[in-house]
Order: sequence, then structure tokens, then C-alpha cells
Amino acid sequence: MELLSPPSLGARGRRWAALQRLLLAVCRDLVSLLAEQVTRMQLLKDEVSRLNAETGSMKQEVQQMREALFDETREGPVHLPDWALKTSGATIDLQRTSSSYAWEESWLCRAFWCFYSPNPPDTILQPDVSPGQCWPFQGSQGQVVIWLPARIQPTAITVQHIYKAVSPSGTVSSAPRDFTVSGVDEEGEEETLLGTFTYDVGKEALQTFPLKEELSRAFQYIKLFVQSNWGNPEYTCIYRVQVHGKVASQTSSQEPRDSLRPLLNKN
Repeated sequence: MELLSPPSLGARGRRWAALQRLLLAVCRDLVSLLAEQVTRMQLLKDEVSRLNAETGSMKQEVQQMREALFDETREGPVHLPDWALKTSGATIDLQRTSSSYAWEESWLCRAFWCFYSPNPPDTILQPDVSPGQCWPFQGSQGQVVIWLPARIQPTAITVQHIYKAVSPSGTVSSAPRDFTVSGVDEEGEEETLLGTFTYDVGKEALQTFPLKEELSRAFQYIKLFVQSNWGNPEYTCIYRVQVHGKVASQTSSQEPRDSLRPLLNKN
């Protein structure tokens, strides 16, 4: 920008020249500020594009985990037969199973779950492991006793929770941690420890644990006792339990008595 000739020499001319210099400096500052804002806008645009790409990638990963989770649920771990399926006749021995957690006792329930009742224990005997489709019990310790449709020589047990990425609360602190598995007689007076394990929330959602096989004994009742969870002080959630093994021959004296068990536990 060229300075205009002052209208006249003297004081007025000097003031006019100073004003023009000031205007020129302001224009330069405005141009510099505009260029800086354009640069910032471009950086913000690039950051938004990067975040959108990361969000899309995260969504894809979550979808892949969901698909993998449901594939594992349908097919089962390494195609082992599951003897703890409700559709196959397995039931829960309610008299020897911990009580369900009462959601209405927590502030969270009062805020969001007032119209929901807890899922029953036999939820863990069904393939649906959608977020929230679990059985909750009070505190960090509890147990469930599963009546199997046949006397089984158990070889492994599978415990399932959900991934942190698909958890509505954003955590998996209610997942079981340390637990034991035992074979139980009908009266519950004798228990045979089949193994002590830890469910690791940092690993796959579906985790299979081999049981002691040297006993070569058959059981119709399997007890899972949770000793601790991953930090939730209010309740523990179990999504699914599967029992794997081989069918053992039944004696005639056991068959009539055991065959009545599912009827006693219904409703």
C-alpha cells in the first residue's frame, strides 16, 4: 500500500502520514490474523477427519467383537457339547443357589431400572448373552448349582461375561473373578472339588477351564462358587455357564429319583 501524499507540509501533514502508517499496520495485522485463523481451521478440520476415522475404526472393532462373541455362543468352545443348556433339560437347583440381586435397592435402579426385575438364575443356561442378559447375585460371593439332564463325567467348564467395549456401564467390574467348581451329590452333603480358577476380564469373553479328570466320577449336579469379582461391591453378574463332559451310565435306582428334579425346580 502506497502512502498518499500529505495534503500539506507541516503539522497536518505529519498527522496524516502517521494515520496512514497506523492504518497500514492494522491492515497487516488483520491479514496476519486471518491467515492464522485459516491455518487453525485447517488443523481443526484435519483433527475432525482423524477422529471420524478413529470412531469408524472403533465401531468396526466393536462389531467384529460382537460377531465373534455370538459365533462363540452358537458354536461353543472348540465344539464341545454343552450339558448345561436349558433347552436340553438343565435346570437350576434354587434351594442351593444364591438369591438374585434386588436392583431396586441401588440408586442406579431407582434412576434407570425401576421397572425391571432381576433375571432369574436359569438365564445362565441360555445362549443369549446380549448386554444385560445376565444373572446378578448380591455382593462378590455367591453360588449356583446346576442340575444336568444326565449324569456327566465333567471334563471342562466354560464361563462367559461380556467385553468391556459392549458393556452399557463401560466397565466389567461385576464379572466373576476367582471361583471353584465342584460335583455335588443329590442331597448336597458331599462335594468333590473339580478345580479352582480365575476368570480374566483381559482375555476372551468366553473362557474354558479344564477340570480334574483323574477322578473319573459322574455327577448330575455341578456347583459353581464365585469367591470374588472384579471390583463391584454391590453385585456380581454371570452371563453363561457351560458344562462339558461325557455321559455316564445311570443306575436304575438313580434314574427315577433324578428324573423328577426338573419338575421340582420349575417356577
